[in-house]
Amino acid sequence: MMGSVRKMNVESFNLDHRAVKAPYVRVADAKTLPGGDTLTKFDVRFCQPNVDHLEMPVVHSLEHLMAEHMRSHTDAVVDISPMGCQTGFYALLLETDLPAFLPLLEATLSDVLGAEEVPAANEVQCGWGASHDLTGAQEAARTFLDRRAEWEQVQA
Repeated sequence: MMGSVRKMNVESFNLDHRAVKAPYVRVADAKTLPGGDTLTKFDVRFCQPNVDHLEMPVVHSLEHLMAEHMRSHTDAVVDISPMGCQTGFYALLLETDLPAFLPLLEATLSDVLGAEEVPAANEVQCGWGASHDLTGAQEAARTFLDRRAEWEQVQA
């Protein structure tokens, strides 16, 4: 069926979500910027598409936690954004390939496990400060870390 579907402009819309096996981490895109730097977009998939998902307060807390803590390990982070389907995140980093990204992600999620609060989870610093779940975020991070050996196997 995928062969008969027209090619879309968005890379992930061309990915057969039935053929992947979460959890995984893959390079979704890489672009050379005008100054010569490489910007890489990583697909960090926590949940099996169309089978499971993260609840929004968990997604929101993981977004805050990963965005804050990954920047403690590298200056290469441009952005960490949740997927609308609630199955994972996109991470945009400069000059970072997959072998360099995986230990950054592992260290970041280890930081999530040790967090005592969600950074900026308040009305001053966040657009929906009440919608957070630290415990749920830590459970999702623990589950993802426990399956570290599977991260590089994208296809089912």
